[in-house]
Amino acid sequence: MRLLPIMGLLAGALLSFDATVSVQAHTESERDAIEPLSLEARGLIIDDWMEQRIETVVPDLMRRTGIDMWILISRENNEDPTLLTMLPSDWFKARRRTILVLTDLGVVDGVDRGVEALAVARYDVGTLFKKAWDPETQPDQWARLVEIIAERNPAKIGLNQSDFFAQADGLVATDKEQFLDALPAEYEERIVSAEKLAIGWLETRIQDEIGFYRVATKYATQVIEQGFSDAVIEPGKTHTSEVEWWMLERIKGAGLDAWFPPTVTLQRQGGASPRMTGVIERGDLLHVDIGVTYLRLNTDTQRHAYVLRDGETEAPESLQQALRNGNQLQDILTSNFVTGQTGNEILLKSLSEAREAGLRPSIYSHPIGYYGHGSGPTIGMWDKQEAIPVNGDYPLYPMTAHSIELNNTTYSDEWAQDVVIQLEESSWFDGQKVDYLFGRQTEFYLVRD
Repeated sequence: MRLLPIMGLLAGALLSFDATVSVQAHTESERDAIEPLSLEARGLIIDDWMEQRIETVVPDLMRRTGIDMWILISRENNEDPTLLTMLPSDWFKARRRTILVLTDLGVVDGVDRGVEALAVARYDVGTLFKKAWDPETQPDQWARLVEIIAERNPAKIGLNQSDFFAQADGLVATDKEQFLDALPAEYEERIVSAEKLAIGWLETRIQDEIGFYRVATKYATQVIEQGFSDAVIEPGKTHTSEVEWWMLERIKGAGLDAWFPPTVTLQRQGGASPRMTGVIERGDLLHVDIGVTYLRLNTDTQRHAYVLRDGETEAPESLQQALRNGNQLQDILTSNFVTGQTGNEILLKSLSEAREAGLRPSIYSHPIGYYGHGSGPTIGMWDKQEAIPVNGDYPLYPMTAHSIELNNTTYSDEWAQDVVIQLEESSWFDGQKVDYLFGRQTEFYLVRD
């Protein structure tokens, strides 16, 4: 089923904006909130994307990693994080023991035969994974899996095991033990980690996902814009926790999910910490961290608002300069996104360039997609501004989505203290450049009342 010509037009109609303009320029479009699609429409889109991904993404990844057969095994309520992303839209969990088998059929006589997708399960798993086990004729599920392996005779069998990437480590001990007990020794020798195959599946986006990823990011931005406004915040009365709950209610009320609770903090002249909580006062610099899930795609956004003092029409100049410095750090980081560079190479080069420019940077960016803290190259950690072994050594690939997450410290003359600008924007990398999915913040939201 191919819905994307229609859905692509819908995405285009919803997203007529210039992704490079400032937050304030988005204000009117953000107030014209768009409604999420019905659950049925979302399901159709998810299933269509899955068909495209199995047909196009999986063969490329299996050949890139040299794995001929990929086996994913899960039991209900204990799902492999990777397998969970392959289930059809109307499956929320695995059923009993679900085994998915993807076999690269290769190129024969110049024709790419793609992959064969089977389910060693009691049912078809959606329309893609065809049932390949009949318990009435072969009661032993493991024996049937071994038959399929023997019939296809793969040179390398990938299993989801990883010491460092949690989402690629979904094979539980019991399932592995029972599988190996049933597997002849000649095939056991062919088992390899499917770590890089699983990571590739989780991090790679297809073109048809990007328009709706922009929509998901717009939803998150709308919640911030509305929450950081006079309609929600009354200086001297409203507590940061009230804004958090308002934002969560807004997300849930719109029929969306939040993959973590919104977090609202503040900085204040004379305050002891850049992450204070409490009653919001005039002159406070507010910060929010928010993540919305839509169509299985996760956003991650951090932005700031300033609460005007009596007589002010804008934030103090030194705070505005602090935000400009944060934008400069973003530019430095994204300019170093180069296909094949590792997360560590991107991090260390960006930190060096930022310090040479007189900034006081901290960078901790990460992949997003099926998971908010996704698999792929780690580009620093908030508590480790240094090369990260293994996870930071993973390279950057095209068609991947990333949270551009960082902070920069600037001394404020007006406040006579340091101010920390903490920014995070959802983006995707097409192989040549980083594209913010719904612009980025270049001006503060202003709370006026």
